[in-house]
Amino acid sequence: MKHKHPRGLIALYLLPSIAVLFLYRWLPVMWNFFLSFQNWKPIGENEWIGLKSYQTIIADPVFWESLENTLIYFFIGTPIAIALALLLGLLVNEPIRGRNFYRTVIFLPYPITPVAIGLIWKWMLNDRVGLVNHILRSLGLIENGIPFLQSFQFALPSVIGTTIWQVVGYFMILVLAGLQTIPTSLNDAALIDGAGTIRRTWSITLPLIKSTLFLCFIIGIINSFTVFDMVYVMTNGGPGHATEFLVTYIYRNAFEFSRLGYSAAMTVVMFIVLLAVTFLSNRLSGGEAGGGRNYE
Repeated sequence: MKHKHPRGLIALYLLPSIAVLFLYRWLPVMWNFFLSFQNWKPIGENEWIGLKSYQTIIADPVFWESLENTLIYFFIGTPIAIALALLLGLLVNEPIRGRNFYRTVIFLPYPITPVAIGLIWKWMLNDRVGLVNHILRSLGLIENGIPFLQSFQFALPSVIGTTIWQVVGYFMILVLAGLQTIPTSLNDAALIDGAGTIRRTWSITLPLIKSTLFLCFIIGIINSFTVFDMVYVMTNGGPGHATEFLVTYIYRNAFEFSRLGYSAAMTVVMFIVLLAVTFLSNRLSGGEAGGGRNYE
């Protein structure tokens, strides 16, 4: 027996969720877009300036440097983190002794808050009392401490390395979830046919967890364009603008320089860049994010 539900009743049930979505998602986005066309001041009369903020972005060298740092952070840090997660996932997926312990240890950095991780690594990379420099001196590799976070050469790689250390465990868990959905019969059949480990990994494992790897890639994109806490604690965008990312530069303009309209315009540009990178990644992957598996 079919039950007919009045459309008005269905709409009434959905209204609270739609209201929350509008208040906390759509309204801020709409207000940010509107704000980007104004010289908005916390106190005083606001001024409509049209596209002036977007014209300023084009001529702002710090904006382009922060965008470059963000893209470097993504295109270098994310592939390395995914590759390490895949390698670790393959290792701890094998029936080795103590694999649950290894999984826990690798995953452990991820739940730690970014502020705490920033403080930990800021101390570890200190040129005078840091553990990393102490180990390098003990091995005879250096004589004087390396100022990792104060150096234009090492600051950005240090931030990227810290991020990889934190997220690789989370990516490994996602890879493990993908690996455990692969039927053992496929690997058994390949093993009988004489396929080695590398051949089975390349021909069976990687194609069947492609959607999982793409999910890690998308998460890496989001992380790259939203990283703030850890960078702010470790370097505050310095030295100079060597570790200035889009989010930190937007924050600085909004809350340190009170250029709210300009920061809103940069947020719109960041959203467009993020959308373009995500769309391009999805096209290059063949739409694997939503694809299913076919084992036949």
